[in-house]
Formats: sequence, C-alpha cells, structure tokens
Amino acid sequence: MKKKVYIISHSHWDREWYMAYEQHHMRLIELIDDLLELFEVDPSFNSFHLDGQTIILDDYLQVRPEKRQAIQQAINEGKLRIGPFYILQDDFLISSESNVRNMLIGMEESRKWGTPVMLGYFPDTFGNMGQTPQLMKQAGISAAAFGRGVKPIGFDNQVLEAENYSSQYSEMWWKGPDQTAIFGLLFANWYSNGNEIPVEKEAALAFWKQKLADAEQYASTNHLLMMKGVDYQPVQKDISKAIHLANELFPDYEFIHSNFTDYLEAVQKDVPEDLGSVEGELTSQETDGWYTLANTASARVYLKQWNTKVQRQLENITEPLATMAYEVSGNYPHDQLDYAWKTLMQNHPHDSICGCSVDSVHREMIPRFEKADEVGKYLAQDSLEQLTAAIDTTGFPKDSFPFVIVNTAGMDKTGEAEITIELERKRFAEGIPEKLYQELENLPKRKYHVETKSGATIPATLSEETVQFGYDLPKDRFRVPYMVKMIKVTLPLENMPAFSWETFALVEGEAKAEEKETMIHQSGRIIENGPLHLTIEKNGTITMEDRKNKRKLNNLHIFEDIGDIGNEYIFKQPFCDQPILSSNKENSEVKVLVDTPEIAKISILQEMEIPVSADERLEKEQQMVVEFRYRKAERSKEKRILQIKTIMTIRKDSKKIDFETTLDNQMKDHRLRVLFPTKLHVEHHEADSIFEVVKRPNRVSKSWENPTNPQHQQAFVNIHDEEYGVTVGNFGLNEYEVTEDGQIAVTLLRSVGELGDWGYFPTPEAQCLGEHRFNYSIELHGPEEKFSTYLHAYAAQIPFSTQQIKHHEGTLISKQQYLTIKSETFAITALKRSKFSDKVVVRGFNMSSHLEKLEITKDNGKTVILNLLEEPTKQAVVPIIQPYEIRTIGFEEENECMAE
Repeated sequence: MKKKVYIISHSHWDREWYMAYEQHHMRLIELIDDLLELFEVDPSFNSFHLDGQTIILDDYLQVRPEKRQAIQQAINEGKLRIGPFYILQDDFLISSESNVRNMLIGMEESRKWGTPVMLGYFPDTFGNMGQTPQLMKQAGISAAAFGRGVKPIGFDNQVLEAENYSSQYSEMWWKGPDQTAIFGLLFANWYSNGNEIPVEKEAALAFWKQKLADAEQYASTNHLLMMKGVDYQPVQKDISKAIHLANELFPDYEFIHSNFTDYLEAVQKDVPEDLGSVEGELTSQETDGWYTLANTASARVYLKQWNTKVQRQLENITEPLATMAYEVSGNYPHDQLDYAWKTLMQNHPHDSICGCSVDSVHREMIPRFEKADEVGKYLAQDSLEQLTAAIDTTGFPKDSFPFVIVNTAGMDKTGEAEITIELERKRFAEGIPEKLYQELENLPKRKYHVETKSGATIPATLSEETVQFGYDLPKDRFRVPYMVKMIKVTLPLENMPAFSWETFALVEGEAKAEEKETMIHQSGRIIENGPLHLTIEKNGTITMEDRKNKRKLNNLHIFEDIGDIGNEYIFKQPFCDQPILSSNKENSEVKVLVDTPEIAKISILQEMEIPVSADERLEKEQQMVVEFRYRKAERSKEKRILQIKTIMTIRKDSKKIDFETTLDNQMKDHRLRVLFPTKLHVEHHEADSIFEVVKRPNRVSKSWENPTNPQHQQAFVNIHDEEYGVTVGNFGLNEYEVTEDGQIAVTLLRSVGELGDWGYFPTPEAQCLGEHRFNYSIELHGPEEKFSTYLHAYAAQIPFSTQQIKHHEGTLISKQQYLTIKSETFAITALKRSKFSDKVVVRGFNMSSHLEKLEITKDNGKTVILNLLEEPTKQAVVPIIQPYEIRTIGFEEENECMAE
C-alpha cells in the first residue's frame, strides 16, 4: 500500500511583526491577488488554507472591495479554506473571554462566507492553554494543530515515563484538566516542512528524500502531512508541476494537493492503538527551558496593562451593564460590542500582544486599545444611565443627592467606590462662563454625609467642593455646556454582592461624630486592622502577621533589579551579574496619606542605585546577531538613582493588602521584580490561567538549563500547604516565577533593546523609558480560604460603576441583585446577551479539581445549558459542576421587569 503525502498550501500570516502592519498588509494584497488568479488558471490546485483567521478577508477587501464576489466564489468552490478563528491569538496573554470571543466571532464570520475548517489551529502560539480540548469540544471542534509545547521523540528514541510532554508520534490525544480529549496534531517538523517544493529533478530528489524521512520519523500512519508554506510565503504557482514530478520520482508514494478536512478524516481513521497522549497546558516543560518564549509576558508591560484594562471594560463593566439595562430598554448593543471586540482583538495576535515586534507595530496598538476602550466606556455609560433612570428614589429626602453604585463583578466585592456629585450647575445660556464660575465658587460651602435609603449614615470621605466646566450631549438636541459645583465622594464598601446595585444619597449636614480607632500607628510604620499586624521596616520591607492563623512573614515586598541582555522574547541575565535589592538600604521614607477607621493608606519611598544600561558590548553583539546565550556584555559601571514610590492600602476587616507602585524608568537593559518570600517549601503552586486555576510544579525538569523558570498568569498566583497560603494578585503583570524555596516574584518591568529571533531589529521603545504604574496585592489565607482570595483578586480588577440620579419614581427597586450565585469555586467570566439566541448568558468555570455545588438564579428566568457558541444543548441543568468544567448558562426570560 502506497503512503499518501498530503500537501497543504498555506502562508502563516502574522498580521504585523518585524515590519509595520501596512508593510505586511500590502504583501497580503499581492498574495490574495495571486491566489485568485491561480484558482482560475490551475483547476488542479486543490485549495489554500487561509491560516485559520478570518480577519485576512477583511484586510484584503479593505483594499480590494471589488473582489468580494471572487472571494465568495473561491470559498464556495473550496479553493479558499477559512476559519474557525478571527485572529491567531496568544493563548496566555489574553483573557478567557477573549479566547472565546475570538472563536465566537471567527465562527460567525466564517459562516457568513461558507463553512469553516473545523480545526483548532494554533501553529505558532507561544505555548498552548490547558483547557484547549474542552474549549474546542464545546465549539464542536474535535481536533487541534499546534507547533509548540510537545517534544517529538520519534521511533529511534524511547518516550521516558518521566516525560509527560513528549510524543513518539506527531499525532496524539490531548486531554484537558477535565479529561476532555481531542485529536492533537503536532507540527513536529514545523509548519513549513513541505515549503518551496522543487520542480527540477535533481533538486526534487534531494528535497523529497529528506522531507519524507523527516515526516516518517514521527508519523503514526501512512498519511504524511506536508505544510507547504511559512511566514508570509507567496503561493507557489507551479505547485501542480512539482507534485506531478514527485509522483514520477517516488512511485511508492502518492502525492496529492489537499486540505485539512480531507487529511484529518484520513489520518484519524488509521491512528494506531498505541497512540500516546499529553495532558493539560503545553509550554515546552521538558525542553532546555530557553525557547519557551514565556518572557514575552513581561515585554512591553504597558501593552499587557492596556489589554487588561480594555478586557475588564468590555467583559466586566460594559456587557454586564448592557445586560442589566436591557431589562428596562429592550435594547442591547450587539453590533457596537462586536466592533469593540474586533478592534481589541486586532491587538491579540502573538507577535502583537506579546510585545515582540518592531516599535512601529506597538505604537499602532495603542490607538486600537484606546478606540476599543472608548467604545466600551460610551456603551457602559449609556447602559448605566438607562438602568439608573428606572431606579426608584422616592424614599430619599427631596433635598438630597441620590446616586447608585453597581458591582458588575461576578463575585462579592470589597473596595472603594468613587463618584463626583453635582451640587449645582449654571448653564452657559444663563450668562458669561467666567461669571457663572465665580458665582458658583462664591456659594457658601456646606457639610454633607452619605445615607442609605433607611437613613443610616455610611462612612465616607468627601473632598473639597470645586467648580469646573461640563456639558451634556442630549440624544434629541444640541449640546448643553455649563459650569458645575461638585464634590467627590469616596465610599468604602464591604462584600457588595455580585451583579448588584444599591442607591445612596449625599445629604446636607455633618455626620455624627463617632469615636473609632484608626489603624495607623508610629507615624505609619505600624498598621493594625484586626486580622493583620503590619510593620514597615526601615529597609522598606513588610513584616506581616496573620493573627487568626498565627503566621508571620517577613522580608515581604522587596524590589529586585537585574541586568537583561536578552530580547523581547527571552530574558538573559549577564554573566556574574548580582541582583540589586531594595532591602539592602535602610532608607525608606513612610508617609501617612489616609487614616480612618475604614481605610488606611501609606506611601513608602525607596531609592535604588542601578546601572544605566548594559555596557557597549551589547549593541555590537546585537548587530552581529550573537545568540543571546553566548553574549559577553555586562552591566555598565555608570549608575543612577531609581526612585520607587509605593502606596499601600489596608481595609478594616480585610487580609488583602493592595499596592500601587510608581516609578520613572530611565535605565536600559534591566528587569525589575517585586519579591514575596512565603516560607512555604512545597512541590507545586497554582496560578490563574485560561478558564483554569492551573497547578504547576516548582521544580523544573532534568532537561531544563535556563536558570530561570518564568510562567504566565492572569489575575493571581498562589502557593500553599495544608495550614496556610499566600495569594499575590496583579493587574496586567502577566509574568511571575515561583522558586523552589517558595518565593513569589512578579515582574514589573523588563527593558530590552531588540526584537530578537532571526535577525537584528532594534527596538529602543522596548526599553520602556518613562513613568510606570503597577498594581498588585498580597493576601494570606487559612486552609479553607484559598478560593476566597482568588475571587478577591478577580474582583480587584473591576472598579465599581457609579451614577448620580434624580428624584423620581421607577420600576426598579433601589437595592437589587440581578443574579444570585451560590458557589465557592465558580469564577464567572461573562454576563452578556447572546447575539444568536437572545438569551442572557452567564459563563464561568470551576476553579476546583473537585465536584462543587453551583446554583445561579435570576428572577423570571428559566435556565438552559449552552455550548461555547451559545447554542442550546441537551445537557440537563444540575446544581453540581464537574472538576475544571467550563459552563455557559442561558436564561430564557418572560420579559418582566423587576418591580418595586
């Protein structure tokens, strides 16, 4: 029986990378033009795989709109194979929901044109998320192809029992943490193993002898895959001639021009019984550790912070508010949200969000973030106004100023809500602006306090009254400018329920003075809030005592600076370089910022003297394209002071401490981390990943040579034993490392000067010079509190939404929970309305490795289980969730409002 060689034409299309987007864009136009011409002149050309991403079609038609019918015909005839995704994302650096929306929008776009290729296509992602099997299965996809994460062994080598991430074959079963299994296809010889096939006899003989041997080394069947293409590869126009020659030269093989649909059908029929399996996330765990590319999580950290901000805006503020507002408006902004999501996802390809492209690429990303964010904010404000306009405020005093606070997070939230209350306004129509300003400024200042609907006084911090310019943009008439007198209210809230709102009022009159003990002592060096006793040591480190669990940790919150002579992909410490630690100097300055019974804020000012850059050898080694591991450059002897200011926030009954660190980075070629030694000597830790709290080992494999072990995180990392644990949360700080002695290190900043990879591409803006702000937290917990700290870390990323409202009757009560959630381990990732079924959709996952209870209810809502494409399933709704299960719940409503 002949072996069959399936040749699939493609071009891996990084939308932007070592050239600016438009440089790649223009080459894309030429590629598609050539394809459309080739389809006409060569009827034997089977098809072209369009890299799994539908955005390519949009990019082409943006320049060639007249070619839409030709594109449609090529898809109808199976010549262009499209989908199933919108873009080829980086799995780990975008949120769980961003991964889902990439699939949702990609499948929708594909079906507009025709039939998507039902293959999870991850040719070049920098590691593969562990929940891929479950994500694919829930979207009706039963196979995934990927290029990284598994070490191919081949027939001449034995797969060692200790190596869980190696495979004898290029085909395998891939199991998720929930044990969902799909067919996995590893590009063992990369996605270019059949590129540029010769049409001359001698060259073809040499080419195929090598390529066939390479493929047969790993193939489990007689079906051999040849990927004919690579990055930005132009289509080979004489491919039919090359295939005809191959069939003449190698009669024991059958060479065909093919596609993934036909290849997958054939190979899966013939896979052997001894086909191996891999499980969970695939991040090259059993390699030498250098080319995992995990350090892209800290390249251009400002991009990661922007991305987190916009994801939280769309997922956790705009969509929940729009869903709640639908109850009174009957409208949901599907199209506008699609536009915002598409704009954001243009920043999610691996060479974009990873920060590993040239400077011009990443400059273009910022306007996309800004555009998506502004759309999200506009839609959120519109929804908030619709929702709050229906809330009844008749129970508040007539001369008070009512306002609403909404918790749009999918879990209870503790924190501070801030709102600016308008006390009085004067429209420009009433006089000259400067006189109006003066009139408001001269009004007598009054005392105010905050009350609930029942008249109870709520502790709040009020600013001085100010006057400023403002304007309204009514939906039915011209703009209305005015001057307004305002006061800022900061309201501490404790455990506000998920997806709920409550109405308060600013009332004239001074609050009754109550004698309550504040938390700060000894000029800010000691803070006590009940559960915790904190000491700020002279060297700036923190000693923390958890009174309940009788645990004391010291040397917390150390800043560590190290040289970096690597690139945007990979961190490399210079030889003989020693870390510079902030704890080495007892020069910290402490200042009290806020000291109330409910909240304490202190600032810690520290200085570190660090080298200004690497020495002059680094630039020469970069120009010579010396591989980073063999560079001899060291850090400069010239040093400069790096001033670091940290604001610590402690709340009265909380064990969670928030940090906001600011600095002005003027140094190059270095990495700055914050360290939290935990005294926990355990084998594993946990981190927030994509629809998973993943368990990772603290020890590397025997084959690991890299002295560091960088990992990806989303909202937190945790280390614990049977008695206590430590959770470190973050906002847009996606890289961490846990050492064998239990230290958690979170990367704040990595400054490098080149792209890396296959040539020399200077990236001076990747040095990240200028001002930076970093937000993170630490929380100690007992054995039963671990999941609570995870939910606290999620909630901390989502601010409260606030809105001042008028005195009026309304159909909605003043305090309401939109959904009731009963679960200790279910992390909600989405509250939205489905574009396809018009249901209210709640999505989330079980953080636990055990069966857990789950009950989510909504007034006037009947519950159904949906798949990830938000289509109804036959799965019964049960109050139990499986280990690591991703669940999408739909509510069928009776269109009744929540009445008073």
